[in-house]
Amino acid sequence: MGEILVTAPYDGAELGSIPETDAAGIEAALASAHALYRDRKKWLSKARRIEILRKAAEIIRERREDLARASAQEGGKPYPDSLVEIDRGADGVETCIEELRTQGGHVIPMGLNPSSAGRVAFTQYEPIGVVVAVSAFNHPFNLIVHQVAPAVAVGCPVIVKPAPPTPLTCQTFLNILFEAGLPEEWATMVAPENLDLATALVADKRVGFFSFIGSSGVGWMLRSKLAPGARCALEHGGVAPVIVAPDANLDTALPTLAKGGFYHAGQVCVSVQRIFCDAKIAQDVAAGIAAQADSMKVSDPTLADTDVGPLINHNECDRVATWVSDAISGGAKLITGGDKISDSCYKPTVLFDPPADAKISTAEIFGPAVCVYPYEDMDSAIIRANSLPVSFQAAVFTRDLDTAMHCYRNLDGTAIMVNDHTAFRVDWMPFAGARTSGHGVGGIPYTVHEMQTEKMMVWRSSALD
Repeated sequence: MGEILVTAPYDGAELGSIPETDAAGIEAALASAHALYRDRKKWLSKARRIEILRKAAEIIRERREDLARASAQEGGKPYPDSLVEIDRGADGVETCIEELRTQGGHVIPMGLNPSSAGRVAFTQYEPIGVVVAVSAFNHPFNLIVHQVAPAVAVGCPVIVKPAPPTPLTCQTFLNILFEAGLPEEWATMVAPENLDLATALVADKRVGFFSFIGSSGVGWMLRSKLAPGARCALEHGGVAPVIVAPDANLDTALPTLAKGGFYHAGQVCVSVQRIFCDAKIAQDVAAGIAAQADSMKVSDPTLADTDVGPLINHNECDRVATWVSDAISGGAKLITGGDKISDSCYKPTVLFDPPADAKISTAEIFGPAVCVYPYEDMDSAIIRANSLPVSFQAAVFTRDLDTAMHCYRNLDGTAIMVNDHTAFRVDWMPFAGARTSGHGVGGIPYTVHEMQTEKMMVWRSSALD
């Protein structure tokens, strides 16, 4: 077996390493997890799971600054934003507890006709089985919380494959769970040696639920390999559209749009990317976002005053540069940016009216670049916004109720934000992509539900006749 060397995306500093997992290791993880699930005597009680999760949340809060700095160094998200991520992680763990304390099945009506007379029926929840979670790099702590903590909460053994750039943060969260009292066999981190092994892990018939956060191509391919009966949730990306009406309050819209586009160097699945503006204000909007971009400090993500950190690796930085250059060659006007600051950092970039068929107009850039497109008619802008095969979160900026409702009704998306950027999220709300952007519903309460089966009991008694 080899090792995965983990380096900081900003400066290449060596942070540590983890062993790769070979076929025997994958089989051992599956066999152990499945044996735990099949032996009900080994299941952890609900009270015990709540105790573990509560202690884990306490540990996270006690160590938030150290956790944030380590996560920022490994994943590249600036320290102030990483602090927010760690706090969200602790809150997410507590949201799992809230679900356990308040969700307890349903009563099914009986006695409604002769065939249901003399009966009482109710349901309770049971864990669905072994959970396999494949995660992404861009929120290396909170995404693991979203995938692993619900599994622990409902009593599912979980096997987690972190993104290769950020396994140390994943292992840190698992270690916190173990310190909080979770027996180690209930949560296992693996790093398959190759894609074939990763596919075999996901496709194994012992897997009850598959959680995936990452690229669309990989997610849909892995879903096609699932064994019969396995459930899944896929979270991919979008090319998030925003409609800016002529009556929008630009004093609040511009900084909001800049934050939504350049947060974590644009490496967010619902990052602001395509901004459709009324032609009368489009150039002012582009200039205003550019001014916001120019004021942002692009630097070491571990520093407290850094606004924008690096791309996750040098190849991604090169790819973003190529997409921007191609758009400019095709006729887009460069308002600001358009340059690599280093091998790992790209300057926040604003383009005006790129061609409709440019790569940056049709695919998720996952980098710090936004596009502003003028429109004469709002409905034509909505048609353009809806023209891609992706569908996730979208937004509209307006002071008019009817305009907001018109966009809500006509924009394709699973969530439409009004006067907020497309990357808004709290961890208890539904978070789901449609079309090629995903399958199933994320968000901790929804994941808790999906990782369980609802089991009914029907009592028959002559005393009820």
